Amino acid sequence: MRADRLVSLILLLQNRGRMTADRLAAELEVSVRTVYRDVEALGTAGVPVIADRGPEGGYRLMEGYRTRLTGLTGAEADSLFLLGAPSAARDLGLDAVLATARHKLRAALPAPLAERAERVRDRFHLDASGWFRDAEEVPLLAEVTEGVWERRVLRVLYRRRNTEVERELWPLGVVLKGGTWYLVASVEAGDERAVRTYRVSRLSSVETTGEVFERPTGFDLVSYWEESARRLEGSVLRGRARLRISPRERELLPMRFGAVGVRALKGAGPPDERGWVEVEMEVEALAVAVGDLLRMGTGAEVLGPEELRRAVADEVAALGRLYEGRDRGGGGDRGGPVWLREMSGSSGLA
Repeated sequence: MRADRLVSLILLLQNRGRMTADRLAAELEVSVRTVYRDVEALGTAGVPVIADRGPEGGYRLMEGYRTRLTGLTGAEADSLFLLGAPSAARDLGLDAVLATARHKLRAALPAPLAERAERVRDRFHLDASGWFRDAEEVPLLAEVTEGVWERRVLRVLYRRRNTEVERELWPLGVVLKGGTWYLVASVEAGDERAVRTYRVSRLSSVETTGEVFERPTGFDLVSYWEESARRLEGSVLRGRARLRISPRERELLPMRFGAVGVRALKGAGPPDERGWVEVEMEVEALAVAVGDLLRMGTGAEVLGPEELRRAVADEVAALGRLYEGRDRGGGGDRGGPVWLREMSGSSGLA
């Protein structure tokens, strides 16, 4: 790791010129004291690093000195596909390797192209995590990824609801979706093998068997994932709801429901005198749809189907009884809405 860091330090000074110790420490993600030690080590090794003192000071390479350490290692080349996703590289343990690869690439480019590449890096950033939630802990992601790289059969324990199951998997790829890591793997299913998706955070243990497998002929990770996502969406979105929504909810619909909300707005009817519009939106099963629609509060009215309208009305009535009981000093209807009992019980909320 230190050798990679020393190479990165040289390339930073070669590419950018004079840099302060603080700036170098930030780029290399180390302490300033470590930068001092690394600069001393480079000087001992014969690399002409010059320290300029004063307000405009910093470290620089001697005029005319250029390193030839611009060839990519195998690991650095592998990491290049993550250039636009630093958080993903960090999860995979490739952030230091990726930084070195980026510095080597810049050093190898002609000056005009290197400057353009640096502008792109300064102006565009991809954040793959979701809003308003902490990233999932994926302590076994490195083991999973190694299995993918090396085509090693993995023996895993996977948490499914309240039980754990043991599986022997051929790891075919990893996917980062909305801040969540998934493992795509081939598993025995009867007399055949089938491709399945596993959430990496639900893996309790991962053991490499040492056995090497052959990837299925013609398997394409991107195509599999896109088709799998379409199937999942089709199985989850089981119905359609007709809604009348306020101007504020029109603005919030894409944020609340993502692509489903965007599609609903495209088919919205003309606004009435108050700016409310009617939309038709895909929804999940009845129990889930009721909870989702109640998030919109008084900014939405369910027009149909009648079963969904009645279910929302029943939940609202039960919620009213609960709060009415609280206001009177009672405990309310503790047998009220299922989703509310779950919130007040299992989630630990008072």
